[in-house]
Amino acid sequence: MLDPCQLLLVVCLAPAALGQTAVISVTASGPSSSFTNPQTGTIASPVSTATGGPDIRVDLPTSLLGETPSGILTTTRSSWVPAVTSAPEPASTQPCNLYVEFCNRRYSDITYVGAHNSPFVKEYSLAANQNLDVKAQLNDGIRMLQGQAHKLNGTIHYCHTSCDLLNAGPVEVYLKTVVGWLRDNPFEVVTVLIGNGGFLNVRDYSEPLEKSGLAELAYIPKERNIKIDQWPTLSEMIQTAGKRAVVFMDYKADEGTIPYILDEFKYMWETPFSQTDENFPCTIDRPSDQPKNDTQGKLYMANHNLNTEFSIAGKRILIPNTVDLEETNGVSGFGSLGLMANTCRADWDRYPNFLLVDFYDVPDGAVFEVAARANNVSQGGGCCGKKKSIASPLMKATDLLLLLPTLAILISTFF
Repeated sequence: MLDPCQLLLVVCLAPAALGQTAVISVTASGPSSSFTNPQTGTIASPVSTATGGPDIRVDLPTSLLGETPSGILTTTRSSWVPAVTSAPEPASTQPCNLYVEFCNRRYSDITYVGAHNSPFVKEYSLAANQNLDVKAQLNDGIRMLQGQAHKLNGTIHYCHTSCDLLNAGPVEVYLKTVVGWLRDNPFEVVTVLIGNGGFLNVRDYSEPLEKSGLAELAYIPKERNIKIDQWPTLSEMIQTAGKRAVVFMDYKADEGTIPYILDEFKYMWETPFSQTDENFPCTIDRPSDQPKNDTQGKLYMANHNLNTEFSIAGKRILIPNTVDLEETNGVSGFGSLGLMANTCRADWDRYPNFLLVDFYDVPDGAVFEVAARANNVSQGGGCCGKKKSIASPLMKATDLLLLLPTLAILISTFF
């Protein structure tokens, strides 16, 4: 059996014979974090000897997880690693959903930031809920996309309450953008929550989902009504023929008819939505008949979007509160997303799976910091998209004049 000195000699000479350069370091204990070789641009990853000897670092290909033509992930290492090391396959350095740590976590063991009414982006509209379009949302780190759908002239559109109020266009067009992004980012898993505002038959959704390509990417559980400890890891979802979209529908889902549209409330429950209460309670709101002894078996979503209430002729109208966004989407403080996440953690012994927010980009990066803390990872990357966030429509009289048409539509909608 080779002693450590002989092993070092073999490792040094073998790559030299093949015209390659090895980077080697010896440590007295277990493997440390990987690093990049500035000469070769490859990643050095720990490889341990079979005898428990010193750790030896050798250059490995930078892309440890490559996508094969079939879409299946494979783990590779340099062919010149000496067989005498009997080394296990190195840990992947390819992130899943932006973090390497997430690859081996179950889908149900991660807290995701969601865009409430993701499609509704329109300047000077009281019905808008986001500043940036869906591609920017995904680029920034949003991993749940929620929106309300209605049928207009035989085609399903994303419409806020009424297509006269805010029409974001056909669902198929929106989903094509999502699918294009998923294909460009093969190591990401995205959740799509369809709010069936028009209470349409689930069959009506098959055409836009199939024509957009989302149906092809949609994850279908092996067993129905799986519990949180039965969800696959992100890497397993990515490797299973690229089934990297989880599609839920709140009402009228029928998995026997359309198996890739999951019945939301069989898998998930929600805290109260359309809140005007800055306390943001973590109580169960939907489904109303959710058994409390079943809550720990399901995913759950924290609705954290604050609204301002208007009363016109006795009718209650809610619009997004953009005045207090800095506090509402903040990391800490009364009414903040961070405080709600921690409160829910205390109430239910685990963090929410989804944090659903309005105008996620205000203040810059705060909602992602909340999720990073919940996931026990360091926030990575930058945020957010380049478009300047809109000023509060309630702060400027000139803006209010521009919003009068929207107010008129709101009034006509409720009367």
